[in-house]
Amino acid sequence: MSTPKDFNDRMLSLGLARVSEAAAHASARLIGRGDEKAADQAAVNAMREQLNLLDIKGVVVIGEGERDEAPMLYIGEEVGSGDGPEVDIALDPLEGTTLTAKDMPNALTVIAMAPRGTLLHAPDVYMDKLAIGPGYPKDVVSLEMSPSERVRALAVARGCTEGDITVCVLERPRHEDLVAEIRATGAAIRLITDGDVAGVIHCAEAEMTGIDMYMGSGGAPEGVLAASALKCMGGQMWGRLLFRNDDEKARAKKAGITDLDRIYSRDELVTADVIFAATGVTNGSIVAGVKREPHYLQTETILMRSKTGSVRRMIYRNPIK
Repeated sequence: MSTPKDFNDRMLSLGLARVSEAAAHASARLIGRGDEKAADQAAVNAMREQLNLLDIKGVVVIGEGERDEAPMLYIGEEVGSGDGPEVDIALDPLEGTTLTAKDMPNALTVIAMAPRGTLLHAPDVYMDKLAIGPGYPKDVVSLEMSPSERVRALAVARGCTEGDITVCVLERPRHEDLVAEIRATGAAIRLITDGDVAGVIHCAEAEMTGIDMYMGSGGAPEGVLAASALKCMGGQMWGRLLFRNDDEKARAKKAGITDLDRIYSRDELVTADVIFAATGVTNGSIVAGVKREPHYLQTETILMRSKTGSVRRMIYRNPIK
């Protein structure tokens, strides 16, 4: 197994950006077409093709489901040329398939890469998530707190009133009580219909997005991707797996998780340096969507490295042949 020392994140980062860009180009053709599956499959195919051009021994640890559920980029699939460092890959070829199909904001292609064995092999279950941006004392909020206690604690740490705090929450029926409790404090809520990776990232750029905290349950795989981004940008995150039945508990045990009640910090979800890339498919608050001109496609990608804390935004114009 390769070590973090073998992981040349600087050299691999631009290659990772090309992977997310290719997926965005492919899915952009299906924006607003109402076909979620076709948009997702186009992104999957393009991402897989580009990944296999990289000189890595990659294994998909966060992917498109189990091998028998997904023809491409399934959990455990090997990607890359077979030469180079051994790495874990976490990906969501199209985060926001519904957003793409309906031409709604904040659809992204997302991928992260880290040394082998350093990304949590999160099963496809729900995760209770809590995230804040950088600049706060360690553990100023926690999953053990009630939602209202988190709002109060963050307001004290920020030196503002509870009414000045804005919380991002995924709009789902299961969050009705959460939303009611947060609003009872006087805090504002930004509801999002899909895309909780973007929702967590918003916390790291509070000055630009106006979002101070993310709360609520969503997919566990997306939690690892979001933690990868926060590890690069700064900020704190916690996640706890949620299980609805014995089948989901068995899925977790199969992934090597023994403590089903464990609360994972950001650095336990991602235990080593990581690189992260996301490319806009539809226009959003993080990156612009794919722009189609008569002779080219233009994309915007955010590329980040936790080792240096660097955040690079890139505009890519690709001629249409």
